[in-house]
Amino acid sequence: MALFSFQFSNLLGTVYRCGNLNFTCDGNSVISPVGNRVTVFDLKNNKSSTLPLATRYNVKCVGLSPDGRLAIIVDEGGDALLVSLVCRSVLHHFHFKGSVHSVSFSPDGRKFVVTKGNIAQMYHAPGRKREFNAFVLDKTYFGPYDETTCIDWTDDSRCFAVGSKDMSTWVFGAERWDNLIYYALGGHKDAIVACFFESSSLDLYTISQDGALCVWQCDTSPEGLRPKAPTGWKADLLQGEEEEEEEEREEETTVRGKTAPAPEEQQGKVKYSRLAKYFFNKEGDFNNLTAAAFHKKTHLLVTGFASGIFHLHELPEFNLIHSLSVSDQRVASIAVNGSGDWIAFGCAGLGQLLVWEWQSESYVLKQQGHFNSMVSLAYSPDGQYIVTGGDDGKVKVWNTLSGFCFVTFTEHSSGVTGVTFTVTGYVIVTSSMDGTVRAFDLHRYRNFRTFTSPRPTQFSCVAVDCSGEVVSAGAQDSFEVFIWSMQTGRLLDVLSGHEGPISSLCFSPVKSVLASASWDRTVRLWDMADSWRTTETLGLTSDALAVTFRPDGAELAVATLNSQITFWDPENAVQTGSIEGRHDLKTGRKELDKVTAKHSAKGKAFTALCYSADGQSVLAGGMSKFVCIYHVKEQILRKKFEISRNLSLDAMEEFLNRRKMTEFGNLALIDQDAGAEDGVAIPLPGVKKGDMSSRRLKPEIRVTSLRFSPTGRCWAATTTEGLLVYSLDAQMLFDPFELDTDVTPARIRAAVRQQDLTRAILMAFRLNERTLLQEVLESVPWDEVEVVSSSLPELYVEKVLEFLASSFEVSRHLEFYLIWTQKLLLVHGQKLKSRAGKVLPAVQFLQKSIQRHLDSVSKLCDWNRYNIQYALAVSKQRGIKRPSEPLGSEEEADASDDDDTLHPLGEGQEDGDRQLV
Repeated sequence: MALFSFQFSNLLGTVYRCGNLNFTCDGNSVISPVGNRVTVFDLKNNKSSTLPLATRYNVKCVGLSPDGRLAIIVDEGGDALLVSLVCRSVLHHFHFKGSVHSVSFSPDGRKFVVTKGNIAQMYHAPGRKREFNAFVLDKTYFGPYDETTCIDWTDDSRCFAVGSKDMSTWVFGAERWDNLIYYALGGHKDAIVACFFESSSLDLYTISQDGALCVWQCDTSPEGLRPKAPTGWKADLLQGEEEEEEEEREEETTVRGKTAPAPEEQQGKVKYSRLAKYFFNKEGDFNNLTAAAFHKKTHLLVTGFASGIFHLHELPEFNLIHSLSVSDQRVASIAVNGSGDWIAFGCAGLGQLLVWEWQSESYVLKQQGHFNSMVSLAYSPDGQYIVTGGDDGKVKVWNTLSGFCFVTFTEHSSGVTGVTFTVTGYVIVTSSMDGTVRAFDLHRYRNFRTFTSPRPTQFSCVAVDCSGEVVSAGAQDSFEVFIWSMQTGRLLDVLSGHEGPISSLCFSPVKSVLASASWDRTVRLWDMADSWRTTETLGLTSDALAVTFRPDGAELAVATLNSQITFWDPENAVQTGSIEGRHDLKTGRKELDKVTAKHSAKGKAFTALCYSADGQSVLAGGMSKFVCIYHVKEQILRKKFEISRNLSLDAMEEFLNRRKMTEFGNLALIDQDAGAEDGVAIPLPGVKKGDMSSRRLKPEIRVTSLRFSPTGRCWAATTTEGLLVYSLDAQMLFDPFELDTDVTPARIRAAVRQQDLTRAILMAFRLNERTLLQEVLESVPWDEVEVVSSSLPELYVEKVLEFLASSFEVSRHLEFYLIWTQKLLLVHGQKLKSRAGKVLPAVQFLQKSIQRHLDSVSKLCDWNRYNIQYALAVSKQRGIKRPSEPLGSEEEADASDDDDTLHPLGEGQEDGDRQLV
């Protein structure tokens, strides 16, 4: 397997972290910033995908072009990426030289404005032509005294408004208008959260953090704005005279506003007057208003508050439509789609993303990641699902195809330490620090077994044998291993012998042998068939942190505290090899570390181990930003994957930034951002506003768990960033097999024309180009598939099965490929069974692809059967009521059409994780 061709595929487990939400121009997808990445949730096709790019820090804001082709992604450090959403690639890098709060394109797509510090800067938007510099500064607007917070444009792109923390709102002209250069609006007693123009008008709504809404009326229409007559060098140029240009150009590119301009400057200018002022919290205290969005066509205003409540109002009358709660944490971002039907809410505190259809009062999407870090993960046997457990006590099951969580179990009252699937794939077993091991049923979504110990103890790991009948868990405080029966739930045995906490458990895939790793520097092998007697004790040089069996059960890998990975023969208890991984971890230096990264790496080790599906390589991760892949036989490092480059996390850099070091110590010791949102900016004695205990810390980058998919096509890691999935990049891979000079595309097509189909297939697999393989296989007549498949050599059968499994995901020729699969398995089934260990990943990948089609087709068939039954019932009922009228009358046809417009709700997922309408 070409492990070098794995690349980042998707980010699961985290759906929203910070920044602003956006809907695509068609209104069917939500663009959500997740850490330093951006995820697109396709609500129509029920899929999520993460863009293959990453910023240096957490994403602060995202601006979307009106045509939906381009996006500007800005991180907390002011670095911007110009991204094409069509080809999903980065087109340009830019640095704004300061922290940017918001970015917004003009409706005509020609300009965009960013708010940075107390100024607003307008840039020429990049077009579809290739440009040397995609970000060209047009004008800089001064006026606010404090940080600028929000932007909104008029429909004709002539003017834009900027809100500020100094309680003022400024209206600027995007062009040099004679009667509107700038205008300052007051009337608020707190920071401006949002400002919105009315449709096709200069009338304005401003909303402040204390829950006040001001309605401003302008005495001039957008068509009444007069272009400013050319002055200075432009006028002189028209007259053929040349004067000083530098001073005039500086005036052209800079607009300096005044809060109280002179009366003579206001003559003949645009004027605003306040029509009304409304308050959101006059019926009760809803805390601070934190986010707002306005849909101009329907005049719908959506506001979110720090308590998790949101309001829907109709403007300008300020009529309340809805007042509901979506969370108990602050609503950080709100977005409304183009039609005004769907509203997206982002709650940064809990990592929630919700899409609400306000007219039917139902959820289109409801997703939430783990509140604390994820600790463990496991793949289902067919690779369709991933289960994760977190420190928040939740167990979540994710669909690898859609990327959505479809069920959440909350029965644990403390952190989850281990998760695993049984061999059937429909039962999940979890261990927790609350002293219980629980079994969950994926058919009925319930906790049907709870295993406990005679004395309360904390379980650190869990394992299930290959039959799914025996459950084992390791104790952290009593140093014992507990064995239960899945059928009865009774405690079968308690295995004693370890002298330290149990760190990891693993059953052999082929035998009834349990391996337990402990901090007492031993790994013990327990034989279930021999009354759980200790068959072997493997002595180690340091504390054991993780243990895992090879897929064929013939080898055992152990990770220890001294950064070593040792390999053992479990039959003879003989060490077969070791890998020194200390230099491969490359841990970073935390901001408050007193020692260098080189010295701190001595205490770091691999804490997660996993074999690849073919057993030739082993994945290792731990207290580092790297995941290492080692070749077991050669005992060499094959590749290192850098799971994150996010400098918002701790321990990312090898050396400290000298600019943060002062004569009094590190600047990181000062909690400068403690009150950026709701806390106190400077926690002084006597200050009563905000939460004095609020602190902002940088989480440390680490890998807590690793698992390889049974299909061999991808592997996943639970990290500080979330659940990262790395998939095999088949498009970028050229992997020929026994290639020689005689194998060319021309010769392959010639063999097809000569009806020498078997030779053509063999040559195509030797060249191993996907498009050519598809062309050759689909040229075989369906009634000759059995003959051709029986003539294939055994070496090529596995390759054909892998190709069929991957083709099921993209091809529409479902029946044709099913015929190929059936004939291959019937003819070569016995030979494949003798090589089950090697062929298993390909067969499981095939099973996963066929199962996905079975689920979708069965749902479609059930829905069609329901429609037919419904139509028959309606026709019978109307035949009884009106027997004299013919059934085919126009009135009945119209009525039946109306009845058929009823749309059912989609699959309802447990625990309210998501519901498609």
